[in-house]
This record gives sequence, structure tokens and C-alpha cells, in this order.
Amino acid sequence: MQFLTARHCWIVLGALTCVFHIGLIFYGLVPNLVARPLHMALILPWVFVFGATTRFSTFTGSVIAAIGIAGCIWIAVNHQMLRNQYGFLEDGFQVTLAVVLLLIVMEGARRMIGWPLPLVALAALLYGLYGQHIPGEFGHAGTPLRSFLGTLVVAEGGIWGSLTGVSVGVVAIFVIFGAVLNAGEAGQGFMNVASAAAGRLVGGAAKVSVLSSALFGSISGSASANVASTGAITLPAMTKLGYPKRLAAAVEAVASSGGQIMPPLMGAGAFVMVELTGVPYAQIMLAALLPAILYFLAVWMGINAYAQRFELKAVPADQRPTRRAVLITSAFFMVPFSVLLLAMFASGFTPQYAAALAIFAAIAALFFDATPRSNVAQGFARLGNAMLTAGKQVAMIAAIILSASIIIGVLGITGLGVKITSVILSGSGGALWPALLLTALACLLLGMEVPTTAAYVICVSVAGPALIELGLEPLQAHLFVFWFALLSTITPPVCGAVFIAAGMIGENWLRVAVTAMALGLGLYIIPLSMIANPSLIRLGQEPLWALTAFLHVGFGLSCLSYALIGKGSALLRLVLIVLGFATTFAGLFAN
Repeated sequence: MQFLTARHCWIVLGALTCVFHIGLIFYGLVPNLVARPLHMALILPWVFVFGATTRFSTFTGSVIAAIGIAGCIWIAVNHQMLRNQYGFLEDGFQVTLAVVLLLIVMEGARRMIGWPLPLVALAALLYGLYGQHIPGEFGHAGTPLRSFLGTLVVAEGGIWGSLTGVSVGVVAIFVIFGAVLNAGEAGQGFMNVASAAAGRLVGGAAKVSVLSSALFGSISGSASANVASTGAITLPAMTKLGYPKRLAAAVEAVASSGGQIMPPLMGAGAFVMVELTGVPYAQIMLAALLPAILYFLAVWMGINAYAQRFELKAVPADQRPTRRAVLITSAFFMVPFSVLLLAMFASGFTPQYAAALAIFAAIAALFFDATPRSNVAQGFARLGNAMLTAGKQVAMIAAIILSASIIIGVLGITGLGVKITSVILSGSGGALWPALLLTALACLLLGMEVPTTAAYVICVSVAGPALIELGLEPLQAHLFVFWFALLSTITPPVCGAVFIAAGMIGENWLRVAVTAMALGLGLYIIPLSMIANPSLIRLGQEPLWALTAFLHVGFGLSCLSYALIGKGSALLRLVLIVLGFATTFAGLFAN
């Protein structure tokens, strides 16, 4: 009974979190220093109490959460007074509050994702406080303590900045949408559609994994969640059909990683990109679509190449869903998706308003099963699960974004971002491609330590201006950085998606990683091809040229996949490599 009571409390808190964020859309304009602190107050119990496993951690987490909630509410209540202070702390209480909230934000990120990101945030704070003592160009003039802390905590230049605004206004809504959608039959719908489309082909079980991960990832936006959910079905299916374990795990890891570049959700990156670039969400979705399809095409061709070396069987006919099952279960995600897209593109509503309407459609779908019949009791149980999942996932992303906002705030206050930009420009000799390679290396290193969205935000803040100054369009630069922030999901030594898939199937992670890197070739090549072929991301403006670029880049990736994975003589591989690079980067020769 105690467990049920506790569960009900968390469901209520999850429901409150959902109602708050959806309510902001319909309520109208709410001051940023009200909405953003209340957003943090709602996620603190999830961060500090929900996952606690001992009495001591529950007690300390409850105390920290209570202090943080009180501080957030104080800021929301006194937002008008604080606005008139223009980022300056007036007394000792405000200084203490600022320090406490910054520590709570960093500790929250540590509890959710580990040490690396909060350590970077702490280093940024120490630089802001003591950087005036650093000689040379990397020092700064110094900022009075009360102005420095005030800008970060009682103004909109730090933890209540524009990134947190994205988390409050857009990311949370799409996370709620994904949680509600996945609580019902939509996940089975993804699997059924994928199995019906690809199950009968050579390597069918692997291709089902690719398609289902692309569909699921388009709303989950998390490689780890994607592996854990779709992998629970696809990995046993592949091993049962005799697929090598390293190949099965690599297919799942690579396909699941692609979910973070597949519109509409893109691991929350699309919404952060809207804020940082000023490019409309619909335009970012269109720009990201063809490169994402190319990624999955490269994986698909890699599976075909592996089929030359191994007997990759199709899914047996008796294990494929019936046409009726496909039609019924696909409706559970097609109806909410249609509401989302029609509201956004046909009616011209904002993405968050369209997502709210799609949430209501998805909630209605929870009360039906695959027979299809109405089941009210099951519907409320699913709704409770959706509220729990939404609360946890909103808290996870908010903890990351709040901590990253500290870093972005310090970069702005001290001017460090401009200095790092100048170092990139000078280190590359003023040439674009060396700057791109330096940026890619920075993304890989940072992505090993922090989640993709945080790595993207930090890297693009310091490297983005340099790339734009060297001639890239803002959206080009941002998509390039975002893609390379994903490298660490399959690239050793830290490859989260590979670790999870290898653990689920009981295979050596390093063998899986080597196979995943071969299958995930597109993750390394496509960002560079976006630079060589700018038309590739201009589907909305130049559809004919975009599709032309898509075709020759797709052909080049296919050649490279077969050269790397398929059978053939050394001469054939060499010809394929030359042909692959020539067509993938054809835009360079055209220019």
C-alpha cells in the first residue's frame, strides 16, 4: 500500500508538471522569472528524491529539493523587484540564495548524468570569479561578485536564460507528447509497420531494427531510451535468426543513435537550435530531414553489405504482423502525428501549440487497445505511466539545460566564447576545413563526457561563430556541430549506445563498437557532406537541388559502405572508395 501511495504521489506530481507546461501555452504571456523558476521547482523532486535508494539519500535529497523549491518560489514571487535590480544582488540573503541555487543546479546535473557536466560548469564559475588573475588574452577584466552572481541567478543571463526558456516552452511539451504516445500502442505500431515493410527482405530482422528505431527515435530523442525499448524486441529476434551478436548489437546501437537526428524531436536539439539560430522550427525540421534519411540509408546499405558475408535471414512469415494489425496499431501514432503536422503546417500554429493538440489526441488513444476496443481502466493506468515518464524525462533534460546555462552565462559575461573563437580561427589559419576538423574533434571529446544536447550547446557557443565567420550559414554550422556531438554514442572509448546494446546481448563492447563504426559511417561523413553540398539542407528553399544532392550523396555513401563492409577484391574496394568520396563531396568540385 505504501508503494502504491508513493506511486500515486509521483503520478500526481507528473500530472502537475504536465498541466503546468501545457497551461503555459494556453494561459498567455507569463514573465520569464516566474515560468522558469517554477519549471525548476517542479523538476527538483524528480532529480533529488525519485531515484533515491537509501534512507539517507532520500532525506538529503528531500532537504536539497525543499531548499531549492523555496528559492525558486521566492524568485517567482519577487520577480518584479528582481527585474528592477538589473542583475545586481542587493544584500547578503540574495548572495546566499544565488550561491545555493547554483550549487543545487550543479548537484542536480551530477545526480542525473554524473560528474563531467557539473565539473565543466564549476570550472566556468571559477573562471568567472578568478579569471582576472590569468595573464594574457585568456584573462578577463573581472566582474563584481554581486553583479556576476546576480546575472546568473536573478536576471536572464544564466540559469533563467534563453536555453531554459526553450526547456520550459518547447522541449517539455514534446517530451510530454513522446511520453503519452509511448504509453499506449504506438510503440507496437512502430514495430508492426517496420516488420511489415522490411521483415521479408534479406537481413529483414536488422532492417526492422533500423526502421523501428528511426520511427521510435523521432519522438524519443534519446539513443539510450531507444536501445532499451526497441532493442528489447529486435535484439532477441536477430539472435534467434542466427545473426552474429556483435552485428545485432551494432545495428541496434547505430539505428538508435540516429533517433537524435531524426525530426521532429531530434533529442531536443531542434528546439535549442531554434533559440540559438532564430530559424523557424519547421525550417529546421526540413533541413534535417534529408541528412537523417541518408544516415539510415547508409545503415541499410551496410546491412546489405554484411548480408554478403553472413546469412542474414528475413523475419519468418508467421512472426510478421497481419495487415489488419499493422493498420490498427499504426493509427495509434499516425493520428497524433497527423494532428501535429496539420496543426503546424496547414493551420500555422506554433510547434508547442501543435504539440499540445497532438498530446490531447494521444491521450484519447490511450483508452483504446489493439482489438480495437475502448478500455477505460487500462487507459487511466496508461495515463498514469505517461505522467510518471513525462515527469522523469522533463527533469532529466531540464537538469542538463540548467547546468549548461551556467556555462553559457559565464561565456557571455566574461567574453571567453569570443576568445576561444579567435583561437579556432587562428589555429585553422583562417581556412574552413581545418576549422571544421578542429570543431569535430572538440565535439567528439566533449560528447564523451556530457549528453548530446549539452555537448552541442557548449561546442556551438564557442565554435559556431568561428565557422560562420569562415563562410558557413548559421544553420549549416549548427547542424554540423549537432551531428558531431553525436559521435560519442558509437565511437570508443565512451560509446553509450554501444555499451547498452552490448550489455543487453552479452557481447564484448569493443567488438560491437568496431562494427557500429562501420555501419554508422554516415555519422562521420554526412556532416561534412552538408558543408560540401549546401543544397542538401535546403529542401524547403531548393527542393530540386536538395533532392539532387541527396541522390549523389546517397550513392557515394552506398559505395563507401560496400567498400568498407562488403566482399570484393582490393581493386574493387579502391574504386568504390574513390567513387564514393567523389560523389559524396561532389559539391566541392562544382564550386
